[in-house]
Amino acid sequence: MRASLMLWMCLLLLAGPSRAEPEIFKGADLKLGRQLIAEHKCSACHARNVGGNGDDIYNPKGRINSPGLLRGMVDYCSTQLNLGFFPEDTTAVAAVLNREHYKFTAK
Repeated sequence: MRASLMLWMCLLLLAGPSRAEPEIFKGADLKLGRQLIAEHKCSACHARNVGGNGDDIYNPKGRINSPGLLRGMVDYCSTQLNLGFFPEDTTAVAAVLNREHYKFTAK
């Protein structure tokens, strides 16, 4: 009994905090998203456009207020800059931005 309780507690700790991600980002390839962000130098481009830290662009109060709008903004950047993202690329980048900056959760 005690061993099974300890095992259950260890598994719970390994799982980390429960934070349900929005459905739109389920199954997104976070490794791919990070790779694309680095490859296309997204933060450097944003720093040129907003000045200072390029990550500041991810914090405009109220502008991007849903997972769908976040994904749409990534799609807009891809189109405007002719990055050639496939839908799964757009979702991967948006999922990384959500996890690291926006922190939208499932409702």
